[in-house]
Amino acid sequence: MSAPTLPSVLFVCVHNAGRSQMAAAFLAHLAAGRVEVRSAGSAPAATVNSAVVEALAKVGIDISAEVPKVLTVEAVQASDVVITMGCGDACPYFPGKRYLDWQLEDPAGQGVGAVRPIRDQIEQLVRGLLGELGVEPAA
Repeated sequence: MSAPTLPSVLFVCVHNAGRSQMAAAFLAHLAAGRVEVRSAGSAPAATVNSAVVEALAKVGIDISAEVPKVLTVEAVQASDVVITMGCGDACPYFPGKRYLDWQLEDPAGQGVGAVRPIRDQIEQLVRGLLGELGVEPAA
């Protein structure tokens, strides 16, 4: 008998500095180890958006040590669900994977005040995704 495998989710945006970082942080926080979480970008930035780091810190999630990662074919292949956020045609497609596209405003170049509503929208989408995966959000 093999151990049950965790569902695996990959969040992809262009720079992996904003939306995908927030989504991955919320999923890791709310799933509490019950979902394997990845994020990547088709053209990763040098650093995570500081307004995104600050907006998440305001809800108790620290991503200050995160760095943008490049999107790889292996990351897509290893994921059950691939959620894109404006990466366009740069995201590889593999049959049998579940693909979702979340239409979200890009926080690039915006202050923390403008990032908060994007953060809150991402949190709600992540909570919905947890329900679809059959994972109860951590308190």
